[in-house]
Amino acid sequence: MNYARHIEEFAGETPLNPVFFLKPETALLRNNQPFYYPDFTKDLHYETELVLRICRVGRSIPEQFAARYISGIGLGIDFTARDIQTECRKRGLPWEIAKGFDYSAPVSPDFIPVGDFENIGNINFRLELNGQTVQKGNSSDLIFSFNRIISYVSQFITLKIGDLIFTGTPDGTGSVKTGYNLKGYIENKPMLDFDIK
Repeated sequence: MNYARHIEEFAGETPLNPVFFLKPETALLRNNQPFYYPDFTKDLHYETELVLRICRVGRSIPEQFAARYISGIGLGIDFTARDIQTECRKRGLPWEIAKGFDYSAPVSPDFIPVGDFENIGNINFRLELNGQTVQKGNSSDLIFSFNRIISYVSQFITLKIGDLIFTGTPDGTGSVKTGYNLKGYIENKPMLDFDIK
């Protein structure tokens, strides 16, 4: 819930503070390994996001110092079992079951050092599905900036070295099927390239 047009496509309301949830370490899918479609969902959606890699331990981090805690920026997919999430929401239940399952968080093999960006507040990224661009975003469109996210989350959870923070998805999310290929880019640098099996 961090891009206005994504909120609009789901007819949601803009939150007053960042909305966050957790994925366990077992959700990570690294090195462009294939993703195997799980048998518990019939409606699996991709959500492409810029991912922050944390380089320092921090708690209750002031927003003006938050950038010091980012060592690199990568690209990730937040896979969501949309049918399960919808049912959980109807019943007022937590929906980690729809977000935190095994391998639901593919992340790019490489993270671009923060110093390589001219301005981390103006980063273009996109996702191609079977060669067609389906999502495009820019960090300038974030409702809550990287610094705000880090500061807010660290009020509740101590950040540790190596933690990864997914920062929200732009509009254009959609479903995937077996046989699909996903390629993700930051600017024009290839970051992700993996198949759905």
